Amino acid sequence: MNRSDALLLVIDVQNDFTAGGSLAVRDGEAVVPVVNGIARQFTHVVLTQDWHPAGHVSFASSHPGKTPFDSIALPYGRQTLWPDHCVQGTHGADLHPDLDIPHAQLIIRKGYQPDVDSYSAFFAADHATPTGLAGYLRERGLTTLVLAGLATDFCVAWSALDARRLGFDVGVLEEGCRGIDVDGSLDQAWRDMTAAGVTRIPSASALPADR
Repeated sequence: MNRSDALLLVIDVQNDFTAGGSLAVRDGEAVVPVVNGIARQFTHVVLTQDWHPAGHVSFASSHPGKTPFDSIALPYGRQTLWPDHCVQGTHGADLHPDLDIPHAQLIIRKGYQPDVDSYSAFFAADHATPTGLAGYLRERGLTTLVLAGLATDFCVAWSALDARRLGFDVGVLEEGCRGIDVDGSLDQAWRDMTAAGVTRIPSASALPADR
């Protein structure tokens, strides 16, 4: 997949989403060697990093009487409430120490606005506030994206769906992702991605051949 127009987008492979983290995704650390391996097949790689201020609106601790995984209505829509996680400057917000992609060219931080969450690498959860990633990709002529990381049913899926809406060709590397699965969210995410034209790539060996 070492094509001039292709990019690997690695989503939120951070300490808080892996073993021992405050919002650990089951088996989340298993994506690290997969991502390290596939990254060697890409000239172009971008990483994302969840980067919340303390007291973020998505934290259950910010809403008295609420507990993690409750859902509330906020001005931009329904919000699942999470344990405090990926707080700016903390160990939990750091990229996983075994992530080894020295040639990554950009880190997109998201979720840093205190009053709106941000799952997608492209927009905050209001679907309107851009991160600037789309412009970066277009200026560099990168039109084909392969996504991997955490978690499949939230930040990976939202990023993939936004990328399709923006006109990019998108595949999700299934072996390089793990999901949270809140009330069937994992199956729903795959249905939504399939309907949007996202390619489900089971393993690195199934990546499209270079052209």
